[in-house]
Amino acid sequence: MAVFLPELTQQLSFPPLSQALHEPDGLLAMGGDLSPARLLAAYHQGIFPWFCQGDPILWWSPSVRALFEPNQLQLNRTLRKQCRRMGYQFSVNQAFQRVVAGCAAPRARQSDTWIVPQMQQAYYQLHLQGHAHSIEVWQQDSLVGGLYGVCIGQLFCGESMFNRQPGTARLALIALQQQLQQHGGGWIDCQLPNDYLNSLGVLHMPRAHYLRLLQPLATGSIHPACWQVQPLQLRTDD
Repeated sequence: MAVFLPELTQQLSFPPLSQALHEPDGLLAMGGDLSPARLLAAYHQGIFPWFCQGDPILWWSPSVRALFEPNQLQLNRTLRKQCRRMGYQFSVNQAFQRVVAGCAAPRARQSDTWIVPQMQQAYYQLHLQGHAHSIEVWQQDSLVGGLYGVCIGQLFCGESMFNRQPGTARLALIALQQQLQQHGGGWIDCQLPNDYLNSLGVLHMPRAHYLRLLQPLATGSIHPACWQVQPLQLRTDD
């Protein structure tokens, strides 16, 4: 049976989330563009873009969201020892485009990526406007892991992460949460649950609950110092 999917116009409005499909879960609309204004409007309503090369822009609001609550991400003994042994260093917004490129690189048993050039350019524009940010993990001068996403008030909406050494994506997440908590935030939205996030204990939150959480967080604020280009000192104490 054919399913009607609303097509966005030049206006920045989206259909009501109650119209999101059950199959595929959360698909809400198609079309429009990836302008900073539209992307920000989407995130403020619990919507995000996700599509593959050759597809139209697709907009989603899944029935269940994956989130980490403040102070949830902690270093275990193995990561703590690895971090000290490998001499990892961390930074904020020092290599945004390189992090996005690292996230876009095909993974094992994966021939393509959803972080297509159009998406990379769109989030770089958000970065230039001070809305999108990256966390980098370094070993000397080599970028070995990181993540990027969009900050909406006090909520960090994670887009993607990568590692070139085991555990560095998780270390980037922990560094992000520590940085957020230091400056007035802490919640991290990871969009969709998956096996890796589940292994870290990610929360599964129904859409209605997520929207109730989003409203006050989106109107809050993170101290601007959070996103200044800077090195980070990961707290590894027990």
